[in-house]
Amino acid sequence: MPSTRPTTVCRRHPARSAATLSLAGLLSALLLTAQPGHADSVPDPLNAPAGPASFADVVERVTPAVVNVTVAQEARQALSIPGGPLPDEGSPLYEFFKRFGGLGEMPMPGPRQREGEGSGFIIDAEGHIVTNNHVVDGATRIEITLNDGEQYEAVVIGRDAKTDLALLKIDTSDPLPYVAFGDSSGARVGDWILAVGNPFGLGGSVNAGIISARGRDINSGPYDDYIQIDAPINRGNSGGPLFDARGVVIGVNTAIFSPSGGNIGIGFAIPSETAAKIVADLKTKGRVDRGWLGVQIQPVTDEIAASLGLAETRGVLVADVLPGTPAKAAGVSSGDIILQAAGERMQEYRDLTKLIAGIDAGTPIELVVLRSGETLTIPVTIGQMPSEELTRNVPPAESAGDAPRLGLYLAPLTPELRAERGIENDATGVLVAQVAPGSPAHIAGIKAGSLISMVGQQAVTQPSQVVDAVKQAAAANRPAILLRVEQEGEQRFVAVPIG
Repeated sequence: MPSTRPTTVCRRHPARSAATLSLAGLLSALLLTAQPGHADSVPDPLNAPAGPASFADVVERVTPAVVNVTVAQEARQALSIPGGPLPDEGSPLYEFFKRFGGLGEMPMPGPRQREGEGSGFIIDAEGHIVTNNHVVDGATRIEITLNDGEQYEAVVIGRDAKTDLALLKIDTSDPLPYVAFGDSSGARVGDWILAVGNPFGLGGSVNAGIISARGRDINSGPYDDYIQIDAPINRGNSGGPLFDARGVVIGVNTAIFSPSGGNIGIGFAIPSETAAKIVADLKTKGRVDRGWLGVQIQPVTDEIAASLGLAETRGVLVADVLPGTPAKAAGVSSGDIILQAAGERMQEYRDLTKLIAGIDAGTPIELVVLRSGETLTIPVTIGQMPSEELTRNVPPAESAGDAPRLGLYLAPLTPELRAERGIENDATGVLVAQVAPGSPAHIAGIKAGSLISMVGQQAVTQPSQVVDAVKQAAAANRPAILLRVEQEGEQRFVAVPIG
């Protein structure tokens, strides 16, 4: 029989089998011993699976508070003629038809309505609803459909484009089901989440997934700090709530990353710790008041840190200080590196943006800055951000690689050059007369006609000062030199590699 062969073999060579087993055990022990830290590196298995058996109880409790948002927006209808549409209004061909006939004989369709859809969620029994700003931006009518099919017209209480949040309100005599914001700061990568919304206008849908990452910056605004999730969210999910496994709102679904426009497993939600503050301001004031310094800032890159001889890459580089601002009044200077603000360590430029925005106008704080190798403490009183955007985050300069020279041809700012180039009398610095093609300066994006006003953290007014600074940086074995460049009306620092 088939089972007898192994038995016969074992009985025929009992000593060999025992020796073989003993040798195998010894080799296993040696292999385990030979891997340093092996026992410590293998985590103990969990006593039970990490995920819940079902989300049904949570879904049943929270979905009544999730709504569909339908908006009507005006869209301009194109004119048409036999053979194709007329060109846009204001174009030369449009003017031709207008002057020489044709338009008056054609129907002139006016604006027409188009519809868009999104999601939202009720946050109190009175009917306040949170959604995304981009869902309702430009809407002429907003209609809310509750989970039970009831429909109401909504009004906008307030909108905040910078965080892409909006607060709506519907009127009803009946108390409404609602959900509350929780604390998203404790949410961890790997936690289960539920995204509820209205994808593709299909109606209430629930998708499950996990938190993939925290603190994502997708370059959508100055306050990016998104929760990245892999729960399938698509068009129409915007403005819907992100729940944790307990049914607490920890985010507002707002964006997807997708080449095709559909879900590929990368979605982004505004953390509730951000959304709750914004919504509270919109509810009480209809707007969001933010603190303001009045500086243009950029990150401290590895190249910039190396060019300044910094021991680590951190802090916020002040590219420009706007006139008449709190920072200007306090004595903050271009080239300062802000290491600490209001007692908080600045690791990257977003840290400063978010911190200052959350401080009330009139609040005194202290900035700890690095200037010319010295650490200074500067007291400053926070102002209120103007309604028009006056500050701008300057993107980081890219490394241009190693090169033996900068490739800059410089000239002093003489009265003749000022008149020829239209340079204002109060502008200071050194004129970039020419940039050698393919040089480090050219690759770094510096153009002829630009002004170099600082090298490192020192102001310059003569080409010789720039040359001397480059020589000193090369002697100190620094890989790059930091230049403050005024180009096309924008001030920014650029790290240019040196040989």
